[in-house]
Amino acid sequence: MRSRLLTGALVALGAVMAMPRAPAIAHHSFAAEFDATRPIILKGVVTKIDWTNPHVWFYITVKDEEGLTVRWGLEMGAPHQLQQRGWLRDTMKVGDLVTVAGSLARDGSNRANARTVMTTDGRTLGAASSGGDPSGR
Repeated sequence: MRSRLLTGALVALGAVMAMPRAPAIAHHSFAAEFDATRPIILKGVVTKIDWTNPHVWFYITVKDEEGLTVRWGLEMGAPHQLQQRGWLRDTMKVGDLVTVAGSLARDGSNRANARTVMTTDGRTLGAASSGGDPSGR
């Protein structure tokens, strides 16, 4: 009886070990990736929107001081957090001109955590930033 129980447990353990595993999605802290003491305001044209969990990302092209086009990636909160602040999937569309206030990435890349986004129609919406939204939106 005991050997049968042990055999069954080993078979079950083997089956669990053989199951394909989903990749772990690590969640980062705001402070590890972005610097709240380095605010930025960007005005540019939306080129891509990734409306996915755990964070919505959108990309804009911005003209730099020399007139060159630079691509920026901007992180917002999760889709459900944005919806609580009045966002819909189509609030912002590719081709829209937006103004974004946020915090620069610590690594010096062209990425930022958005705090607010002013849309083409003049609305300013909170971006559900993990760094906090001082406007309370």
